[in-house]
Amino acid sequence: MKPPLSGIIPPMVTPLRGRDELDVPGFERLIEHILAGGVSGLFILGTTGEGPSLSYRLRREVIKRTCRQVKGRVPVLAGITDTAFVESVNVAKAAAEAGADAVVVAPPYYLPEGQPELQEYLDHLVPELPLPLFLYNMPALTKVHIEADTIRRAMDNPRIIGLKDSSGDLTYFKTAADLIKQYRPDWPLLVGPEEKLLATLQLGGNGGVSGGANLFPKLYVKVVEAYRAGDLARAEALQQQIQRVSDSLYRIGRHSSSIIKGIKCALSFLGVCNDFMAEPFHRFRDEQRVLVHQRLRELSAEVERICGENIKPAALSANP
Repeated sequence: MKPPLSGIIPPMVTPLRGRDELDVPGFERLIEHILAGGVSGLFILGTTGEGPSLSYRLRREVIKRTCRQVKGRVPVLAGITDTAFVESVNVAKAAAEAGADAVVVAPPYYLPEGQPELQEYLDHLVPELPLPLFLYNMPALTKVHIEADTIRRAMDNPRIIGLKDSSGDLTYFKTAADLIKQYRPDWPLLVGPEEKLLATLQLGGNGGVSGGANLFPKLYVKVVEAYRAGDLARAEALQQQIQRVSDSLYRIGRHSSSIIKGIKCALSFLGVCNDFMAEPFHRFRDEQRVLVHQRLRELSAEVERICGENIKPAALSANP
């Protein structure tokens, strides 16, 4: 992997058919569906991939199958976030053996650590890892921000190679971008919330880890392409379509899991993969599925019109 990694690196959902069983055909279809959109990488076992909810056996299977199928076409980044230090290291070793390019870690998420403790954790973790490390700022779930001083200290370690920020805080993002520009211009800075993709590109970001790119990868790729080409009007129009994806599919349920449920449910209607969720979560009930089906048909027509992405309309003709 040649830094800086940039563009769209989808956080791939994990297609399941049971509590500890992959939907293997769906898994393989999903990888090809995403790569066909021209993405720059794959991030597996992240939040959207339900990584911390999967058994260690299943995490290893996901890594092995992904690397075997991708075959170096794009970099593969594997999430190793865990509350147990040794298990993060074990999953990282499995990722290296399978051929992944880097690992990604958020702060351990059960008992919140202070920044000195987080810095010491990284100091201890990095020498144990066989692969380069991306930092993952996800305070909504980990209860801990990777603060500016910790980012600055991490930049002194050549084996820490970038930051994904899912805070949604543009002031924080701008601070990180300024630090990178001054101290580590080789660091990729990627945004999680896709609703802020264009805004963060304008602040100096390199791209996005966008959940909706599981569904419409070409749409997200084209935002980055339009911005880099200096076509801001085109980029803004595409970003508005991304916002419609978010408004239509991510807010159907009442809980934070609704984003993943919406993406998985939509993928099932596209004929890509199963929408089984890792416990304690469950797929949408019939009432929500009807809404997803209706909104996906509308979105698919819009996305196809605005960026030419083929959304398999035949798969949407059936009743939910």
